[in-house]
Amino acid sequence: MSFDLRLDGLRAVVTGGTMGLGAAVVKALNDAGARVATSARSMPSQPFDGVTYVAADLSTAEGAHHFAQTIQQAWGGADILVNVLGGSKTPVGGFAAISDEHWFAELNLNLMPAVRLDRALLPAMLAQGSGVIIHVSSIQRVLPLHESTTAYAAAKGALTTYSKSLAREVTPKGVRVLSVAPGWIETEASVAFAQRMADEAGTDYEGGKKIVMDWLGGIPTGRPASPQEVADLIVFLASPRSASIAGTEVRIDGGTVPTL
Repeated sequence: MSFDLRLDGLRAVVTGGTMGLGAAVVKALNDAGARVATSARSMPSQPFDGVTYVAADLSTAEGAHHFAQTIQQAWGGADILVNVLGGSKTPVGGFAAISDEHWFAELNLNLMPAVRLDRALLPAMLAQGSGVIIHVSSIQRVLPLHESTTAYAAAKGALTTYSKSLAREVTPKGVRVLSVAPGWIETEASVAFAQRMADEAGTDYEGGKKIVMDWLGGIPTGRPASPQEVADLIVFLASPRSASIAGTEVRIDGGTVPTL
């Protein structure tokens, strides 16, 4: 039996597609036959063939507008929109270390790019009666680490709540809205973070990984997910193969948050 994802020629837009999970999603969609465009603050040193890259800072309204306008002018809209962009630069230290500037920065990076791009690109999906929007949230929304992820977790919680409301509004009109909540993914940034923890503890990288996993309460599978594993899930959910999956959040965390 063929497991063609039926993505050939579909217009896929991915945010934050030059590093980590975003780059893995871009590659997976491109390999599956979709036409892919992605945003980044700067262009990658080794771009994927056939992928359109647009320089834009999506943490600003101007950057999101520029990216959406470029897509609309080039393609007339999108069939798939995957909001991957996110992250945290808030310092450790608990609630007292989080300034107003940190709070706004987390919201502008983890919530507002999705809100702004949906507002710009969703009307064309509704007009054609089809489309898929996927927001990448995080298990941090239900498992915040008070020492370091409070603002990030709150922003991701807002993103999931927004996703739920949007799904109720537009799924009956032909546009599926989904949220994907990864646990720890072994991206470039998380590798650097685990190595920093290892250095501070006087251990090696594997020791640093164990420190992070212990903070999370353990990962039953014994390891973080790879970007490719999470990207494969996202691409499947974006495909017509998953046409009956809508209005839900899919968790991929190695069992970190128990559900059974």
